Amino acid sequence: MSLPRYPQYKDSGVEWLVNIPTSWDVKRIKHTTYLKGRVGWKGLTSDEYLERGYAYLVTGTDFSEKFINWNECHCVEQARYEDDPFIQLRDGDLLITKDGTIGKLALVAGLDRPACLNSGIFLIRPTSSYVTEYMYWVLKSDAFKVFCDLSSVGSTIQHLYQNIFEDFAFPIPSLQEQRSVAAFLDRETGKIDALISEQEKLLILLSEKRQATISHAVTKGLNPDVPMKDSGVKWLGDVPEHWRVSPLKYLVSLKSGGTPSKENLEFWDGDVPWASAKDLKSEQLADTIDHITNVAIESGNASLIPAGSVLVVVRGMILARIFPVVETLVPMAINQDLKGVQALAGLHESFLAWLLRGSANESLCRLDEAGHPSSTVNRVTH
Repeated sequence: MSLPRYPQYKDSGVEWLVNIPTSWDVKRIKHTTYLKGRVGWKGLTSDEYLERGYAYLVTGTDFSEKFINWNECHCVEQARYEDDPFIQLRDGDLLITKDGTIGKLALVAGLDRPACLNSGIFLIRPTSSYVTEYMYWVLKSDAFKVFCDLSSVGSTIQHLYQNIFEDFAFPIPSLQEQRSVAAFLDRETGKIDALISEQEKLLILLSEKRQATISHAVTKGLNPDVPMKDSGVKWLGDVPEHWRVSPLKYLVSLKSGGTPSKENLEFWDGDVPWASAKDLKSEQLADTIDHITNVAIESGNASLIPAGSVLVVVRGMILARIFPVVETLVPMAINQDLKGVQALAGLHESFLAWLLRGSANESLCRLDEAGHPSSTVNRVTH
């Protein structure tokens, strides 16, 4: 999308803004905003979180798209609401998370009862110069992301401190232009979000079609006119009459992997690829992120899987989403979360790989805690 340009720009004097239109001003949050978070609050006991009560208690998990899902909010009694009068909400307020994932935003609208905040959110309310609908998009912008990157504190749990946030400088056009900018972004981002949603649906359908194509080819073959027979396997159904059905364990050999000691530096950063689940992102694998040395192989702390083997993941959280199947193009070692599957005589390794991909759902159902794919599928061959 080509956006219109203003006739002239000027240096904003702010690191995260660079140039802005000459008619715009720059101000800081502390000069334009009522900014409050809950102070000195130790939180609620579990029995104080109510399904119904005097006031909503808003947390970051209640943010839904641009607004707050009031149906998901817990409630508190009036005494808790009145603990801190400075964070009692009004329609039109803007909220931003300040702990953990900082920068989640929501506008307050449709209040049907009093509402207040938990300790992980700032209340943003303009005192001059801007409207909250415009500030919402300012805080969605890359400028605020850069400011957070420069100012965030904490290595694992980020926290946006009030004295830091107050120094955020942002561009200010006229109020009329702010409303125009906010309306434009509401409209255009809505169109883009709708396109994204449609593309996501299309990707799901294409993924399902891909899986169905693989499954059909490896279990039914390519000739639609070939005579069929009952495979005797419930999930497999009919197969070509001239194909035979056999448990996979009779057609492959399996090899386990392991991790050489990280404390022995002689075992690591060599020339031998060492595969783990993070490497199984394509259908063929020629190199890995981590490498071990020949010393690790020669000492028996690792062993090589030959080129042409098929690697599958047999344990790990990745199996909750996908069942990676990869053909190796070079000899490599593997860690304990993988199995090397080698095709024996009469079974082509590439067909084996596609068979395992095509029966991914059945394979995932049959994977046991020990991670032995020998019992995962019944093999169809010809």
